[in-house]
Amino acid sequence: MKPKMIVLTGAGISAESGLRTFRDSDGLWEGYDIYEVASPTGWEKNPSLVQDFYNMRRKDVMAAQPNAAHTGLAQLEADYDVRIITQNIDDLHERGGSSKVLHLHGEILKMRSELDERTLYPVNGDIRMGDLAPDGGQFRPHVVWFGEAVTMIEPAILEIVQADVFVLIGTSLNVYPAAGLVDYLRPEVPKYIIDKKIPPVKGNGFHLIEKPATEGVAELVRLLKEDLQP
Repeated sequence: MKPKMIVLTGAGISAESGLRTFRDSDGLWEGYDIYEVASPTGWEKNPSLVQDFYNMRRKDVMAAQPNAAHTGLAQLEADYDVRIITQNIDDLHERGGSSKVLHLHGEILKMRSELDERTLYPVNGDIRMGDLAPDGGQFRPHVVWFGEAVTMIEPAILEIVQADVFVLIGTSLNVYPAAGLVDYLRPEVPKYIIDKKIPPVKGNGFHLIEKPATEGVAELVRLLKEDLQP
């Protein structure tokens, strides 16, 4: 039985692949007000704007490549049962080689009817207004908007409580309920944080690696190898 490593990732891990984040900003993402393009209210007010925004994000994701942080985490599967919990909507963890990835906030390369959040369909092109699901509802991105329920939080908690090692990468811990996941860790679990700017965390015992994700994962791999030495 390999030790179970739970890795919680945020926008910082994809930033080095060229995907922009709205973290540390003034509420704008690519020049758009977040709530105009990432909320049910924005969808009701101007669905075409929302579709266009996510169509652009989808193109960005498909053009991006996994970086050394993504591939480094995948390589850790040789020694650990690595479970990725990501707040990101891109597929860079999967393309980087990780086999177990849970997306808290949805996936940009999937779509669903606005009437049914459970039935998902793959999408790698644009979603147009008038593209209807079999149930007659307008297709929309499979992305959790502000104000919508994060239905994957319960499965994520079930992973967190079983962690033997925990790693936090590239997230400011500002977005709930994802930020509350660290509260479910058992006290004795070794905990690592990788970030250019370490976020505030409650409790002790965190090993802080204040570096970008690519450099930080390389250091994590070195530290873990030392720990595994007999």
